[in-house]
Amino acid sequence: MTMAMLMCMVLAQAKVRMPQLFQDGMVLQRGVDIPVWGWADKGEEVAVSLLDAKGKVLSTAAATADDEGRWRVTLPKNKKMKAGGGYTMSVECGVKSAVFATAMGSDTVANAQLIKDVSLGDVWLLSGQSNIDVTIERVYPWYVKEIDAFDNPQVRLFRVQNETSTHGVKDDIRPTQINWKPLNKQNAWLFSAVGSFLGQRMQQQTGVPQGIIVNSWGGTPIEAWISSDSLMTDYPMLIKRVAFFQNDNYVRAQSQANGEAGRQWNELLDKEDQVRAYPLPAYEDADWKTIDQNSWSWRGTGSVWLRQHIQIDKEHAGKPARLLLGTLYDQDVTYLNGKRIGSTGYQYPPRRYDISEGLLQEGDNVIAIRFINKNGAVHFIPEKPYMLCFGNDRFSQNPMPKDVIPLGTSWKFHVGAEMPPCPGGDVSLQNLPTTLYNAVLYPLAPYAISGVVWYQGESNTGNPAPYADYLKKLMGCWRSLWHNPQMPFVIVQLANYDGRQQTGFPRPITPQNEPVNSGWAQLREAQRTVAEADPCAESVVNIDLGETVDIHPLRKKEVAERVGLCFDKLVFGKRENLFPRAVAHEVKEGKVILTLDQPLRPGPLKYFELAGSDGRFHNAEATAEGTTITVSVPVGFPDETPAALRYAWKDNPLGVDAYSLEGLPLSPFERKLR
Repeated sequence: MTMAMLMCMVLAQAKVRMPQLFQDGMVLQRGVDIPVWGWADKGEEVAVSLLDAKGKVLSTAAATADDEGRWRVTLPKNKKMKAGGGYTMSVECGVKSAVFATAMGSDTVANAQLIKDVSLGDVWLLSGQSNIDVTIERVYPWYVKEIDAFDNPQVRLFRVQNETSTHGVKDDIRPTQINWKPLNKQNAWLFSAVGSFLGQRMQQQTGVPQGIIVNSWGGTPIEAWISSDSLMTDYPMLIKRVAFFQNDNYVRAQSQANGEAGRQWNELLDKEDQVRAYPLPAYEDADWKTIDQNSWSWRGTGSVWLRQHIQIDKEHAGKPARLLLGTLYDQDVTYLNGKRIGSTGYQYPPRRYDISEGLLQEGDNVIAIRFINKNGAVHFIPEKPYMLCFGNDRFSQNPMPKDVIPLGTSWKFHVGAEMPPCPGGDVSLQNLPTTLYNAVLYPLAPYAISGVVWYQGESNTGNPAPYADYLKKLMGCWRSLWHNPQMPFVIVQLANYDGRQQTGFPRPITPQNEPVNSGWAQLREAQRTVAEADPCAESVVNIDLGETVDIHPLRKKEVAERVGLCFDKLVFGKRENLFPRAVAHEVKEGKVILTLDQPLRPGPLKYFELAGSDGRFHNAEATAEGTTITVSVPVGFPDETPAALRYAWKDNPLGVDAYSLEGLPLSPFERKLR
């Protein structure tokens, strides 16, 4: 029997399984020893090799599966493993194929399980909550031409599928649909915008392949991403919370009950509501109440309807269009002339509904919105756009389309069906401590990466006090998991946002001109101080890229560019200064002289405050010149010398104006002066 026949028989009998990360198209980290692992039958020998485009073995290693069937090898780096594509990984079970091949005088490996189209480059892990989740589809109106031109096969996208575990760590993640897909508009459409732009930026900067792994879950707190061991000593009550949900029967019963309650509630709502009649153009709404969307809300549970008649001239009749309905609270189903054109199930996504050719008619047309509400108060967000957009540029909002018909602010209003509150509550395992670390973070290690982007914190603004400690624990346990105490972290600070909008009740948008005790500012300070104290971390200042009424601001390309600048410094050593920061201070003659690590744009600055011994802050005038900021102690200040200084200490400090000469903003901060 020939050696080839023997190897084929062995391979047919042996079983080897690879983690979900190891698939065709994957990007392996350049310049390091490459960990590879998987599962096989107990005692099976597994050989892994990296081959070049001609099939020559560049690096190889072998291992034996342990009693639980686990095996792991490390492919040693060498000069032949150059950044680029065209590599193949072979995995054989049952024989040490690379060793055998070498013994037989061959440079190639035959009859192996092959992972093809492998690249060597840089791999980045992006994690956090919904601002990492925000997709290219969501931000498309801001970057239409650039996204339309996406076509970079040297950038590969991988999305970790959401999953939780209250029973400890998992071996592997779930299969995913975005598994090392090349960057193009189609593949990126439902992928992270920050991740897509970062991959494009880093590939253009370095000229080598880029792997972007996105592992995030909207609305999750930082505790969910930290290991049990890291939390147990200082936060035992958090671990006890998880233990309660380790009863699978309880979780299953609660989830089923919640699902049944929701279905029953919706069935009763639809039974009482006039869903078929109210959207029709011919429906007579003269007796409905007229409301102004900018000064209206409805507080209750159930459904309400709004109708608006809009006149379409001959020029626009029959043409395809896009309806912009701002951002609504909470769930809507929207109709045009009786036809459903779109729906959104929760408050945050912008309502952009496409109208097909022929649906708009000359003369009178009717837009009908059905709001479905289970908590809070139904309302519009006045600062968002409300209009019909026509023409080839109708998908853009930066700039706005040239051919638009604004909607009026007056609507006909009618209560569809009032309902009692929906019973039950979501189990939300993803919000429990450790559950995401266990299920979707632990299985990724030790896949070699260049660095981590952590963009999270909105869900912790209600209790920011422990966030700095949580963040240090997160960075520590992730570095320990990867056995890399110097693993670079880029921490994206919270953007400016009026946190009062999260409540589900409409509030007037008023500037925060006076000093406030801001939970958002406290959390930004935790992000800043942790990063500054860690030589392998940087924080991205995001205070000028937010939106007052949108917790998911759209300027994600700018965020990705700033993240890239941080990696330029941390990983490639290309920069010394990034975002300006204070390095010293002096108090003299009624002034605080703050020294920075780089010059600022000269001129007066907003949002500086000084406090005395009583801890109460007062607005103070400030001016930048060169590398100093001079803050004047205000008239009537209670102390002879101030005790503390802070800058941009608000949820939403609009129009911050302290910038480096390169255009990077000064971070919000608080500084003790004595």
